[in-house]
Amino acid sequence: MFLLDVSVLSPRGVIFEGKAGSVILPGEQGVFEIMPFHKHILSLLVGGNLTVDEKDIPVKRGIAKIELNKVTVIIE
Repeated sequence: MFLLDVSVLSPRGVIFEGKAGSVILPGEQGVFEIMPFHKHILSLLVGGNLTVDEKDIPVKRGIAKIELNKVTVIIE
């Protein structure tokens, strides 16, 4: 099974770092899901919940970068 390498960072430090099957993000254009082999994108995030597998992380705003099965999210 293919997994994503996920890093969720904030000004206070690392919130989550590890492998996940999917990541759900509150994007500027609506909620969207990232799964392995997703196209490369860069997206602004708005208030809501970021979900890594079954773990919810509250988001005020941020940015997400997806490339080569790696998801990097910087949130406030």
